[in-house]
Amino acid sequence: MPHTPDTPTVRPRRRLRAVALLASAASVCLVAASAPPTPLGIGDRLFPHLGNPGYDVTAYDLSFTYAGDNSEPLRAATTIDARITADLERINLDFTHGTVDSVEVDGEPAGFTTAGEDLVVTPRDTLDEGERTRITVRHTSDPVHSGGHEGGWVRTADGLAMANQADAAHLVFPCNDHPSDKAWFTFRVTAPDGHTAVANGLPAGRERTGGATTWTYRVQHPMATELAQVSIGRSTVLHRAGPHGLPVRDVVPTKHRAALEPWLKETPGQIAWLEEKVGRYPFETYGLLLADADTGFELETQTLSLFERELFTEPAYPRWYVESIMVHELSHQWFGNSVSPRTWSDLWLNEGHATWYEALYAEETAGKPLVERMKAAYGASDRWRAAGGPPAAPKAPEPGRKTSIFRPNVYDGAALVLYALRQEIGRPAFDHLERAWVTRHRDGTATTADFVRLASDLAGRDLNGFFHGWLYDEKTPPMPGHPDWKPTTTTTTPTPTH
Repeated sequence: MPHTPDTPTVRPRRRLRAVALLASAASVCLVAASAPPTPLGIGDRLFPHLGNPGYDVTAYDLSFTYAGDNSEPLRAATTIDARITADLERINLDFTHGTVDSVEVDGEPAGFTTAGEDLVVTPRDTLDEGERTRITVRHTSDPVHSGGHEGGWVRTADGLAMANQADAAHLVFPCNDHPSDKAWFTFRVTAPDGHTAVANGLPAGRERTGGATTWTYRVQHPMATELAQVSIGRSTVLHRAGPHGLPVRDVVPTKHRAALEPWLKETPGQIAWLEEKVGRYPFETYGLLLADADTGFELETQTLSLFERELFTEPAYPRWYVESIMVHELSHQWFGNSVSPRTWSDLWLNEGHATWYEALYAEETAGKPLVERMKAAYGASDRWRAAGGPPAAPKAPEPGRKTSIFRPNVYDGAALVLYALRQEIGRPAFDHLERAWVTRHRDGTATTADFVRLASDLAGRDLNGFFHGWLYDEKTPPMPGHPDWKPTTTTTTPTPTH
């Protein structure tokens, strides 16, 4: 059953300046209330101002109205259900690149202002630890980028799509924009006749009014904000069955449908291949969103991965290469989406695993030896570490380029860690670990320390020393089983996927 959040209970609330307070307590409260609004964050090492303390979002209800022109702001409303984890006189939401018209907290008008990239909301009453609250923000959502921002809405040839990784969801809607705070999502998208809207999850209704249609979608598993996806365009939705009846739906530009079908029919077999490796597909549906856009990357948005159409229509790309990239984004549904990183420093767990299964698929289906790719990665690993940091301690993003954390050290450099681990503990233990990891942490978040702990438990010995060298040292440790592997001066750059 789709998750439907409960309406917050209405009950008496504590006033900011209740006359019953003692004078000293009132003085402290007044000082706190008069402090200027400031941007907050949860202290992520790579994105210190991302996310916000004091609450846990349980559900988002997002409404967008598209007028038919992808250069104009969309009218939007975001409703957030949250559990308060600390007494709050203000609540900070990540949001920028849109105009806020009004804010309500539990049905009552609330004050609001901006601080940095935060929308700072001041409710009439304080929010007490342990209670639940509902925040509704009516706003615009602007698809035209300015001021050096990257990500958020992607303008396509016939509409819009989303690319919110790593910290761009708050360019689209108010949120707690950090993968550690996963929530349930409902999307309601209104677009003029001739357009089709698709979002994460499964359809939950469609209503036509006048010359427009409103589509509703709901996810059946919690999701990080960076994985939200909405497609609006002159698109066709193709349906097919995956393993054990899994609904597979692809969203393609209608005029390119015939050219793309030979690629899309491969998805069910790719899902079956990955299920043999790591267990049952973790979500309610899957599919590809093929956008007429120049993004420079593909993106694993939950249940609906974003791809550039030209990946499939450019004849220069070998078939094995395209299929391995398809498997890379599919692998993320387990590694990164179902099991999300607790912090952005845990990114290697996402990209390393996706790159690992991308390479393994190329070996098993196209005869591209995994060992050769890993040897090349070993040769380049010291240079990657120097440029981007060790896999589990990546360097901070470059100024104005948040996506610059996606460097070779967290792709092939991190897949190399997994290869070393398989060499160290053997294939049976490694295969067991992969299945146990996605089962134990399904629909949750996990850290590098969690992975090290589970690997040690399943291997029957302490692997902390092994992992420390491979994940945190400036130099790459010797490869188990390959003492002849050495650093090289040949530059190797991994595929620009996410």
